[in-house]
Amino acid sequence: MSWKHVAAGMAAVALLSACSTSGSGGTGSAVQAFVEDINPAEPPLASAIVDAMAGGLIGGTLGSNLDSRERRRGLEAEYRALEYTPAGQAVGWGKEGSRRHGQVVAGSPYRVGSQDCRQYAHTVYLNGQPRMARGSACRNPDGSWTPLV
Repeated sequence: MSWKHVAAGMAAVALLSACSTSGSGGTGSAVQAFVEDINPAEPPLASAIVDAMAGGLIGGTLGSNLDSRERRRGLEAEYRALEYTPAGQAVGWGKEGSRRHGQVVAGSPYRVGSQDCRQYAHTVYLNGQPRMARGSACRNPDGSWTPLV
């Protein structure tokens, strides 16, 4: 790995960590979330953080017609929407217009006790037909998100 890749990765981590919805307690979580540079525009998320979401919305009936790779990409989009994206802005996964793709839109953060939480909606497009699920999740001190049941 060249120093240019390391510098670019550090700059991305610094930029993304400034976007955390919690405003505090996220030290190191952005660094741990990115593991390798497959696609610089959308690096994969660390398994531990995504796995802590217990499947998210896409892990239920919403993602039942998707393969494991598509469900994983959808779950990563849920995490990115909750952790880094302003309210109302869509985070897509898959190629728009393809047979299977989707997007996640998170609402404004709100507090429940000492935790930051957000409502969000995940829309999956299967052969052009949209299917949507809505839910809420709260951010843990380690940077992971726990869906509310």
